Amino acid sequence: MKRNTNTSIYIVALLLFLAGVGYLAYSGFSENSVYFLNVAEAKAAAPEKLASVRLFGTVAEQGLEPYKSGRGVTFFLEDKDNARLTIHVSYTGVVPDTFKPGAEVIVEGGMGEQTLFMAKTLMTKCPSKYQKENRKNL
Repeated sequence: MKRNTNTSIYIVALLLFLAGVGYLAYSGFSENSVYFLNVAEAKAAAPEKLASVRLFGTVAEQGLEPYKSGRGVTFFLEDKDNARLTIHVSYTGVVPDTFKPGAEVIVEGGMGEQTLFMAKTLMTKCPSKYQKENRKNL
């Protein structure tokens, strides 16, 4: 009788463990599943599809303004293939050193009010010249 009780406890513990792992996997996938679009695709998409997306493009020459109070920046993200297509982006946080007009960036966030994209993260693509320099120094 005692062996039956121990087996039941192990089965219940295994089921709880598997349920926990399943929940963690599900929540991790649902949080990280966002659309990855260029500016042209984002402009063509329905607004409800832009609630949680990653956009990539180039920082436009015009409209780059650091926040006056605190860390952050507003800028226009232009399509890599068609510079006339832009999205106005607002980002609050630490701005990377390589962020400047003409830099390729990826922003993650969602469309806010008045067609302003509210970015939670801002990443710049490192130019290949930095990668080559780093290889020489290794």
